[in-house]
Amino acid sequence: MTSKKSEWENRMKKSLKERKNEFTTPSGIALERLYVPEDVEGMDYEKDIGYPGEYPFTRGIQPTMYRGRFWTMRQYAGFGTAEETNQRFKYLLEQGQTGLSVAFDLPTQMGYDSDQPMSKGEVGKVGVAIDSLEDMEILFDGIPLGEVSTSMTINATASMLLAMYMVAAEKQGVGPDKIQGTVQNDLLKEFIARGTYIFPPRDSVKITIDIMEYCRDRIPRWNPISVSGYHMREAGSTAVQEVAFTLADAIEYLENAKARGLDIEKIAERVSFFFAVHNNFLEEVAKFRAARRLWAWIMRERFKVKDDRACMLRFHSQTSGVTLTAQQPRNNIMRVTIQALAAVLGGTQSLHTNSFDEALALPSEEAATIALRTQQVIAYESGAGDTIDPLAGSYAVEVLTKKIEEEAMKYIEQIDKKGGMVGCIEEGYINQEIEDASYRYQLEVENKERIIVGVNEFTNVNEEPVELLKINLQIEAIKSERLKELRRKRENDRVRADLQRLEEAARANENLMPYIVEAVRNYATIGEMSGALEKVYGRFGRSSKTARG
Repeated sequence: MTSKKSEWENRMKKSLKERKNEFTTPSGIALERLYVPEDVEGMDYEKDIGYPGEYPFTRGIQPTMYRGRFWTMRQYAGFGTAEETNQRFKYLLEQGQTGLSVAFDLPTQMGYDSDQPMSKGEVGKVGVAIDSLEDMEILFDGIPLGEVSTSMTINATASMLLAMYMVAAEKQGVGPDKIQGTVQNDLLKEFIARGTYIFPPRDSVKITIDIMEYCRDRIPRWNPISVSGYHMREAGSTAVQEVAFTLADAIEYLENAKARGLDIEKIAERVSFFFAVHNNFLEEVAKFRAARRLWAWIMRERFKVKDDRACMLRFHSQTSGVTLTAQQPRNNIMRVTIQALAAVLGGTQSLHTNSFDEALALPSEEAATIALRTQQVIAYESGAGDTIDPLAGSYAVEVLTKKIEEEAMKYIEQIDKKGGMVGCIEEGYINQEIEDASYRYQLEVENKERIIVGVNEFTNVNEEPVELLKINLQIEAIKSERLKELRRKRENDRVRADLQRLEEAARANENLMPYIVEAVRNYATIGEMSGALEKVYGRFGRSSKTARG
């Protein structure tokens, strides 16, 4: 029987002139020229879409979404010294930002102190340099930690930075049960996409679970992990791969937590996620809806979770750094606006909008302000948040949502067959899939099958130069002097004893958090604590094979 759509196509046959032979999303999903009711036949509204605040959460995790309150506007910031970043935090809060997000420099992420040889040339460059509790106290000086929510993008040294934040809050008179925020603490994606790991994969996952267990018992309002697809997307994954690999990482963490005997329902309530937002508007909106529905199904069917709250996929989103161009950088303002709107229409819980100059340098104050204003215009002027999930029922969006969910599930099933994410990472399967996707996309750009304005088309524009943020060149000397003074005035015998106990706890396979917290209280440094653990676990890629012996 001929469908109504086919009949229309036959009637319009002579008029169906199109720009190219095939239209696909960046994930390779074929897009039909028209979606009609027959494309969503068989879709059960109650089962597959439902209502906001109810399983399977396709339409959002809160019953009123942005009619109740807007998403958290959490601009990612950090550079130079703790004092400089503290000033930027205060400026952004004054401009209406509603949550803090900390970027740390590479030495902090890799477990090196600012005065170590491996840190040379990198101190304070891509984030703030934090060596000890002293720096953390300066970073949040004058910022009431009982009133703000803070996200920290830190992984290998997440346990140490969380301990520093907790103790800094205590010194403000704010107990661990009062602080709110998120520590990224997602080591698996470091082995896939970023490379800021210290210890081998299985030891890294063990420490991740230590943090989850400690937060359950001591810091109940804190999200102990933000399972991150963002960095895999930045490395070149498709939207489908981003959903699949992120949820597969989360499954791996929960399976390890379950093996330790932790209550998955309690743990899952505090698991959060982090996704990128790219330029393909409809695919991005559908991606978020598909991820929510698929995660709810995984929690209910795989982990047998009964409490709906533990089935909710809560996520932070960030507009895509890799889509920003150094050519005609002001065009990035429009790209970020489109991406931010997709995140809002996809139901994000918090959002960072990138600054237009980030393909050239860390954000200037002017660029950071424009990025924040972009969110505020969407929130207060566009009306996008005045009704819940407004694109639901769009034939195209519902078909894309279903297709992304199905394709992501195929990946998860393949990962299960291979023994889980750790095994897939160790054999290089995940990295190869992302590399292949990245290569295909780059070919499309080079062949002009995908147009990037100002890069492979519309390039004949002379723009005024952009004024860039400059990092203080004296920062290494400043930080080295501060560390020298810290080691002079602290109680070094207590620090040495703390580090010895930390090493012994690692050898005994204990939860490391209580030992890290004690070392932090006595002003042990990131490098010292990492060094103590390195004696047990080794540094992955160097001595990790022999360290335990």
